[in-house]
Amino acid sequence: MQLDNPGGTKGGLGTFALGGVLSLASAWFFVDSVRVTTYGSGWVSRGFGGGTGSAGIVFLPIFIGCIALFYDASKSWGWVLFGIGAAVIAVEILSKLNFWFNLKLSHFMIMLITFAAGIGLMLRALREMPAPSKDALDR
Repeated sequence: MQLDNPGGTKGGLGTFALGGVLSLASAWFFVDSVRVTTYGSGWVSRGFGGGTGSAGIVFLPIFIGCIALFYDASKSWGWVLFGIGAAVIAVEILSKLNFWFNLKLSHFMIMLITFAAGIGLMLRALREMPAPSKDALDR
């Protein structure tokens, strides 16, 4: 299969490009309709403070690790504590994220159908396409 001639026919590249444009456009509109917010407490801060959302305890390991590193950076336990603290903060931030869609059903259906049509056109362009018959050209 040649890159300039997908499917072995001259029309394969145009079909593939049209499918790619349809798929990418609908995927962009779908991702664009997702809203990301944070709410409540994360996995770590939920365990401390009775679920009040107090995240101060989350910063304790990185704080102690930072003190240890400024005192003596050759100590491996300081680096480990600092790394654990950074990982705990990352988990806390990621666990507080909420995703929701601000989307009408009709728009979702249009995006879903155009995405499926684009994928179908790209797959069709990659298979062998028959040449147009002489009868089809005479009509």
